[in-house]
Amino acid sequence: MKALRQLGFLKLSLRTDGPPEEDHRVLALFRNRAELKKAYGDLQEEIYRLQDLVKQQEGASQRSLGLLNTLEGRLGVAESAYPALVFYQLRRLWQAARDLITQFVSDLVRQQEERERREHLAHHNRRLFARRQTAATQLQAAQALAAQAAGEVAAFEAQRAGLTRLWHYFKRRALEQRVTTAHAAAAAAGSSLNQAQRAVEDLEREGTPQFPGLSLPARRAINIAAIAYAQVLCLRLVSMKTPLVQMARDATGRREAADNYGSPRECVLLMGQIQRAHVLLERRETLAAEIKARTGALTKGARYRGPGDTTPVPDSLNPATGDVLNEAARGADGTPLPNVLSEDTWDLFRILLR
Repeated sequence: MKALRQLGFLKLSLRTDGPPEEDHRVLALFRNRAELKKAYGDLQEEIYRLQDLVKQQEGASQRSLGLLNTLEGRLGVAESAYPALVFYQLRRLWQAARDLITQFVSDLVRQQEERERREHLAHHNRRLFARRQTAATQLQAAQALAAQAAGEVAAFEAQRAGLTRLWHYFKRRALEQRVTTAHAAAAAAGSSLNQAQRAVEDLEREGTPQFPGLSLPARRAINIAAIAYAQVLCLRLVSMKTPLVQMARDATGRREAADNYGSPRECVLLMGQIQRAHVLLERRETLAAEIKARTGALTKGARYRGPGDTTPVPDSLNPATGDVLNEAARGADGTPLPNVLSEDTWDLFRILLR
């Protein structure tokens, strides 16, 4: 027993929970560890993604270098150099026509947006003016009603103040009800006045609504004009002896130059025709009249798949009998001019508005 009493000073703590501060630190450490693991995983995924992008870019660079080496080899030999020049000039002809239509659409969009933006602002101002007039009329009516109610309250209060005699008890009692009613009417009139004042202040703070963008009829009209311009460009190349439109399309769809453009002399002649084609495409003397004539015909026959579509159905734009677009091109193979929309001539679908 004495030995046990001597060991009594030993105190064994069997509690497992430490101070609250240590618990918070442990939880914070675990939370930080989890966040670090998540951040590390995100960084690893980003590294893998960037490595894939680097590999893709290296592959694209290798392919571009291979094309460049092939082109360099072709340009080093006269028999293959001339066809390569024709190939890239045909691609440039296609791109030039596409740029003309793109710029044409951009100009139309800018002009129409300015017009519709002004109309939108004018319509908003007219609506705002009408609303302000209505709010001002309501405010004047509320002010008059509040003034009238305040006058009645003041009159009743003055009348009640004069009824101080003992024999005025019944008159004063009857007047109390009228005073209470007048106070309620004045409070209602004040509330209406406050609402009218807030309505006027809200109108003063109201800004101009955001322009919603071109309307559906405007986008359809611009697309029709772009299709008409594409047809005009095709028509201008009809006078050429070579089907340059089809040749330019084929060249645009290939990555490497073809060798089917003939001998060097024939290639030189073809390049001369391509230069004349550029001159024809960029001629602007009668451009507006030509586009206007084709736009009217296209608008009459254009149909759309849905009420919100902006691009017409290609079959609805097929040239009618007797239309110059229905005549065969005056080329060696007599290929008829294409339906510029269905065949995506000059990359129309990338230009048209959605």
